[in-house]
Amino acid sequence: MDRYQAGNTDGLRVNLHHVIYALSDALDLVGVDDVAHGKRVAIMAAACAREYGWDEERIRFISDLGMLHDIGVSSTRTHGHLVAEFDWEGAQEHCDTGYALLCHFPPLAHLALPIRYHHSRWDTLPGQDIDAPTALIANLVFLVDRVDALAAPHYADGSILQHAASLRDTIVAHRGSYFAPELVDAFLRASATEAFWLQLDARETSTVLHDLGNPLDTCSTSFAELRQLAHIFSGIVDAKSPFTAAHSLGVARLARFLAEQMGVEPLNCDKLEIAGLLHDLGKLRIPDEILDKPAKLDEHERNIINTHSYETYRILRHIQGFEDITQWAACHHEKPDGTGYPFHLKGTELPLEARILRVADIFQAMVQDRPYRKGLDAQALRAFMERMIERRQIDAAVSAVALAHLDQAMTLAAPPCQAC
Repeated sequence: MDRYQAGNTDGLRVNLHHVIYALSDALDLVGVDDVAHGKRVAIMAAACAREYGWDEERIRFISDLGMLHDIGVSSTRTHGHLVAEFDWEGAQEHCDTGYALLCHFPPLAHLALPIRYHHSRWDTLPGQDIDAPTALIANLVFLVDRVDALAAPHYADGSILQHAASLRDTIVAHRGSYFAPELVDAFLRASATEAFWLQLDARETSTVLHDLGNPLDTCSTSFAELRQLAHIFSGIVDAKSPFTAAHSLGVARLARFLAEQMGVEPLNCDKLEIAGLLHDLGKLRIPDEILDKPAKLDEHERNIINTHSYETYRILRHIQGFEDITQWAACHHEKPDGTGYPFHLKGTELPLEARILRVADIFQAMVQDRPYRKGLDAQALRAFMERMIERRQIDAAVSAVALAHLDQAMTLAAPPCQAC
């Protein structure tokens, strides 16, 4: 492992549960207008598990699983199918993707197998590569996931209690085929109260999940684990659009290199690498048709795109220990002349690390091949960066470092696919 990837494994330690909870917000953004699906699934699954008689440790496990069960979804088109259709033949793809993302990450590997099977019918699970207890957990998440898909139209207008009986009837109709009979019975007992449905209100979800507690509450994580988790989520973002595959990884690699060349302290280099991996989390809320548009965006579409850096800020700002990472990631579209977004900061109001991240973001986008254009060669890239400096769109000192190491910077900005 080369020096700009090695990291300081002791300097940056944060609460892993805070990170997971905040990043579950990113997954919920894929719904665009509905931003609490994972949390509602977690709450319903926990309530049913309690009725089933599982102990508190397993209930907390199921809560984690509910929040992260859709970790394989980044496309708003895929999310649309999952919400609009009770069963969809393409559903297994995101289950397999989620499994692949987590199975090699030790702190969350225990969630991988139930995620793989959380859209599998109960009557198809015998004979699959899954033990009986895990199959039951996966099927419970499938059950409440489908409940939430059916209930989604009724949250906003406050009519959920009027539709509760029909929702319960739909689940009963799939007893023994889609869902384990004993889990259907547990769901019916849990959902017989008004409180079961009212706790799913957007005003309640965070409080209910906080009351559930979590076995990771006292678990801190090393930089190596944190970087691996950030890689997982950067891969989710980059998978959203064929236009931006491996973008976050290239930005993170280049930003760290530039920071090291400029004498930034090692701990801040670690933080900047994480910020580079997570800087575009807010893009998960951008509709696919806007993010994938190969033509120039109109004003309305541009305004939607411009929300993504603030969404990144909103996701990361509650993670204790992420204060610098949050600021730098949120400011990667701020410009030295103050015309950037979302805060309109300028000049020295922007920390050096934020200025580095902006240069790395633009540099990577220009050097990377996109489906609608080839990446710029060294000569064209140099000319482009110099024009940006003249217009006060990027920091001159940071850009000078990138241009002084142009060949190496280009290599770092466009890593091979196997490095993703």
